[in-house]
Amino acid sequence: MISALNRLVDLVEEHLADEPDVRGLAGTLGTTEYHLRRMFSSLAGMPLSEYVRRRRMTVAAADVVRGEADLLSIAVRYGYGSGEAFGRAFRAVHGAGPGEVRRAGGPLRTQPQLRFRLTVEGNTPMDTRLVNRPAFRLVGHAARVPLIHRGVNPHIRQHIAALPQEEHLRLKALSDTEPGGLLQVSDGVDPDGTEGSELTYLHGVALDRDTPAPDGLDAIEVAGGMWAVFRTSGPHPQALQTAWAATATDWFPSNPWRLRPGPSIVATLERAADFSTATCELWLPVEPAQGV
Repeated sequence: MISALNRLVDLVEEHLADEPDVRGLAGTLGTTEYHLRRMFSSLAGMPLSEYVRRRRMTVAAADVVRGEADLLSIAVRYGYGSGEAFGRAFRAVHGAGPGEVRRAGGPLRTQPQLRFRLTVEGNTPMDTRLVNRPAFRLVGHAARVPLIHRGVNPHIRQHIAALPQEEHLRLKALSDTEPGGLLQVSDGVDPDGTEGSELTYLHGVALDRDTPAPDGLDAIEVAGGMWAVFRTSGPHPQALQTAWAATATDWFPSNPWRLRPGPSIVATLERAADFSTATCELWLPVEPAQGV
């Protein structure tokens, strides 16, 4: 996986003036665009699209400062159809427009070329099991919410709090298959993991595929396949979020599995009354990696 990510970085450098063919690269490496993008964003701390933009503007800044070509020619060289579009992208990275930078020589904010290395420290124990599950469905109450990487997501908290207590009890009683109990489901997550991008959050339970979904509930159909299940325990949601990050930094680079499209699921096994601590299971859909 590490070699695949470094090849992706090289591809970005080779195609700063256009869009890198991430899907084509993934195919030659025996993995998927979805997995490459998810692993890149998790390990780099930024979406691939943001890294491409920063690198493009870092290299373009050198052309702007040298002054050997007019700004429109530089804009076209780096794939922008107008000076205005180039100027907006340039300002978003450097904090100043290209004209200002040409006159003053700065300010410039450089994005160094990334290089991924695997460092195994063992500081995050991964209590993991692999489960092969037939198709099932997730039912409950869904809402569109923004992705937030750290801390409690207030939009999710508001969504859950709006449900009456008796509805939580009704949902829990419906559960008839693994993962059991009330579930926190994230579906349709941007592969780049861009903070603020929208996803579908469902508060509900898992049903056998032959169990009909009750009226009035949203449903997500889940394809059969393998799941990596990570058990976490400690302060909530910090312990869960730390383990989630460690799947990218520790587990996937060290194991012959890759993410496949599908919802991620959190099952709460035990918790304090105020939810300050909890024992959870994080379910991630996976498939065998090939050639990585």
